[in-house]
Amino acid sequence: MTSADITYHTKIRQVFDEMSKVVVGQQALLNRLLIGLFTGGHILLEGVPGLAKTLTINTLAKALQLDFQRIQFTPDLLPADLIGTMIFNQKSGDFEVKQGPVFANLILADEVNRSPAKVQSALLEAMQEKQVTIGEETFVLDKPFLVLATQNPVEQEGTYPLPEAQIDRFMMKVFVGYLSKDEELEVMRRMSNLNFDYEVQPVLDKEDIFAIKNEINKITISETLEKYIIELVFATRRPLDYNLRDEARYIQYGVSPRASINLNRAAKALAYFDQRDYVLPEDIKEVAPDVFNHRILLNYEAEADGVTTLQIIDSILRKVAIGR
Repeated sequence: MTSADITYHTKIRQVFDEMSKVVVGQQALLNRLLIGLFTGGHILLEGVPGLAKTLTINTLAKALQLDFQRIQFTPDLLPADLIGTMIFNQKSGDFEVKQGPVFANLILADEVNRSPAKVQSALLEAMQEKQVTIGEETFVLDKPFLVLATQNPVEQEGTYPLPEAQIDRFMMKVFVGYLSKDEELEVMRRMSNLNFDYEVQPVLDKEDIFAIKNEINKITISETLEKYIIELVFATRRPLDYNLRDEARYIQYGVSPRASINLNRAAKALAYFDQRDYVLPEDIKEVAPDVFNHRILLNYEAEADGVTTLQIIDSILRKVAIGR
């Protein structure tokens, strides 16, 4: 590691320290958000309301000196409310472009499954193409551009679940769970103080983010581990070839090629965070559940037997050997 790397690692730790002054817990969530930011992947967050998802992302934007926009997705939201539209200027007599809230670095798409398909498609197009077309004019979105979409659990009423082909565009799907008793006690004490208003100090800027991205790109991964990623991917598609007979009963569709790409990138980022210039098998196993869980489609038999996607992934990670 170079002296520049050590400086960046120090700054990354400072980001965690600054975040902890405002947000209690959620260290794993912050880790995944930074992985997405540094590797160019979008993150889907799922959890019940009130778990500080919005506060975490807003605080992160301040620490990274990035433009932040929160968009509340509702059933009556229109694509123009997201990307912008043409408005008529009475003084000039011409139509002008009014850019929407998607023109920012960090986008919080809150409750993305509350809006209909047209709005979801407009967001996903911006995510994929990194550009937006309004009228006859195309605008390139500012970099870095990261979408953090929150999703209510499917069992809640009034939602429009994202189709599998669209949800696959997210690098990772992260489940945000409840805090521990001690953490919730700390939250209660902080928030019950009506004067609590900690100012987050900026730690990184855009140039730092691009530099860290380049350093992560230099992380090495052995051919053995590259093939291990491919074996994990194919185990979800052809489980019987890996003697995963119980798992084969429940898997309807395996993961897409995006899974192998994103698992490789996420493992490199995790290695960089641990101040290593090479990937370990543990890096792959740690992020595999977040990369795979929204890409494996289970059948009705799995639902009837109470089998979850994370259980299937855990079984695959235990049974598929490295260097197979």
